Amino acid sequence: MASAILVLPIALLAALFMSLTVGGNSNSAPVAPAVGANALSVLRAALLVGVVAGFGAILQGGSISETIGKDLVTGVTITPLAATAALLTAASLITIGNSYGIPIPSAFTVTGAMVGVGIALGGGFAVHEYIVILEFWFAIPVVEGVLAYGLARGLQSDRLPETVGIPFLAGAVGYALANIQLTIIPSPSGAQGSVARYLATTYDLLPTPVVGSYTLGMIAVSVVGGLVALAATRALLQRDEATGINQFLVALGLIVVFTSGGTQVGLATGPLETIFETTLQMPAIILLALGGGGILLGAWIRGPRLVQAVSNEYATLGPRRSIAALIPAFLIAQLAIVLGIPISFNKVMIASIVGSGLAADSSSGSGVSPRKVGITVGSWVGSMLGAGIVSYALYLLLNALLGGG
Repeated sequence: MASAILVLPIALLAALFMSLTVGGNSNSAPVAPAVGANALSVLRAALLVGVVAGFGAILQGGSISETIGKDLVTGVTITPLAATAALLTAASLITIGNSYGIPIPSAFTVTGAMVGVGIALGGGFAVHEYIVILEFWFAIPVVEGVLAYGLARGLQSDRLPETVGIPFLAGAVGYALANIQLTIIPSPSGAQGSVARYLATTYDLLPTPVVGSYTLGMIAVSVVGGLVALAATRALLQRDEATGINQFLVALGLIVVFTSGGTQVGLATGPLETIFETTLQMPAIILLALGGGGILLGAWIRGPRLVQAVSNEYATLGPRRSIAALIPAFLIAQLAIVLGIPISFNKVMIASIVGSGLAADSSSGSGVSPRKVGITVGSWVGSMLGAGIVSYALYLLLNALLGGG
């Protein structure tokens, strides 16, 4: 039987390879609308993506990493050799997609690969978990497309001045930011906590429950956060409307990048989650830091190409429709973190860009590339099935060559 001590370094290198791939593939997409709107250059966007997504990976990546590592198969524990096979399969397929300019969804690929090696280990299908994940995945294009389309139409309406509509959206984002889960903030349940919950609990602000454990105090803190964001954005617009819109667009894009780092790092670190807890007996934050570092490097090395592809090939967006694309992506991704559901930011951003792009008047020459969208949908389906088959076969091959694993 292959020694875990011999296989583990390979597994760690595979996780680093996967995080590099994810950094260049999925985390670059949120800034594509800002680049498409000429609010940010491609190279500067790639630089910022690496730093911001790296921090997001460390501060928000725990819940999805746990789902990937422990919840996709039943009856078995993922071994270092199985983790290596899954990570190599997923990273290789995503890299091939990048080489041909096809955004392969990371979550589909990693999920399929983990299920494949889990079955090869003798595990069973976690049917309930798959149903929850698939329902969320299928809902993403519909919910995001509708939200992005509605927001884009609203922002384009002459009845809603920019100095009102955009600050209002900024306020909504500020409210949501007060409630995002962060690993550095403790909570009574031991899970990730939010700024709103921490401040409301620490200072005993209006502890009356509203929904579940969500209190009036948390609402009050969140409202203050929203008002600060609203006032700051309105001040930018009043100083110079065009510049203010672009500055808000860049800030919003980086917020989504931070979120994407939190959702995507688990795709690289999840397969090693159990190994770090049992074999190495090391805290998960070290694993997340490894993934965050890989995402940073991947964004710097490979990000510019995908930013260019997504911003130019899917839709030609102006600043308003770009804002309309980013806000639904942020909200959906944060919900995925709360629920611990792995998602692909290729899928998230494409759905938002398509919905926002459809709001354009057809006579303006803007819109969506049907061919590119069709290729993308095909890649979503094929990547999960292909990754499952390849990882299953790769694990059996490595197991046979190494004499057991």
